[in-house]
Amino acid sequence: MATFSSTPIVIDGKGHLLGRLASIIAKQILSGQKIVVVRCEEINISGSFFRNKLRYHNFLHKRHIVNPKKSGPFHHRAPSKILYRAIRGMVPHKTARGAAALERLKLFEGVPPPYDRKKRMVVPEALRVLRLKPGRKYCTVKRLSHEVGWGYKDVVDRLEEKRKIKAQAFHERKLAAIKLRQKAVSETASSFEQLTQLGY
Repeated sequence: MATFSSTPIVIDGKGHLLGRLASIIAKQILSGQKIVVVRCEEINISGSFFRNKLRYHNFLHKRHIVNPKKSGPFHHRAPSKILYRAIRGMVPHKTARGAAALERLKLFEGVPPPYDRKKRMVVPEALRVLRLKPGRKYCTVKRLSHEVGWGYKDVVDRLEEKRKIKAQAFHERKLAAIKLRQKAVSETASSFEQLTQLGY
C-alpha cells in the first residue's frame, strides 16, 4: 500500500490478523488515505478461542471507577467495533489530526451494497497464512463476538450467502459476454483480411 489513491481503498478483512491489519490501517489513515474494511467478522485473532474469550471477559469486567453507569470503557461486541477499537488505540484520537484520521475509516460486517461491486484488496503483511506459523491456534472475531453478546451473526451469514450467489451469477454472465466478444472479434478478423485483399 505504498501508493496513495484519491478513491477509498476497499480491504476484504477475511483471513487477516487483527493487530497487524489495525497497525497498517492506522498508518494509512494518518497519512490521509481513505479506507473501507468489509467482512470484519472474518478477521482472525492469533491464540486459541478459549484464551481470547477469557481475555475479552476480563476486559468486560472493567468498569468506571466512580460511576459504573457512565463513561466507563465501552465494551462493543460487534466485529467492526472490535477492529475500530484496535485501530483507535494506534491513533492519537484525542487530537484533531487523529480524529480526522478516524473519519477516513469505514468498517462493515459483510459486504454492503456499494462495495459488493468494487474491487477488494488484501494486505499481504497482515494475512494469517503468511504471518502465523502453521499449526498455531487462531479464532475468528465472528465467533468471539457471538459468544460475548453480538446478536447479528445469523443475519450477516444469511446476507453473505445471498451476496455470494448473486456474485457467482454475475461472474458467469461476465465470462459468457467475454467469450461472445472474443468469438465476434475472431470472426470479424477473417472478414477484415478479405476486405484488405479486395483493396478496402
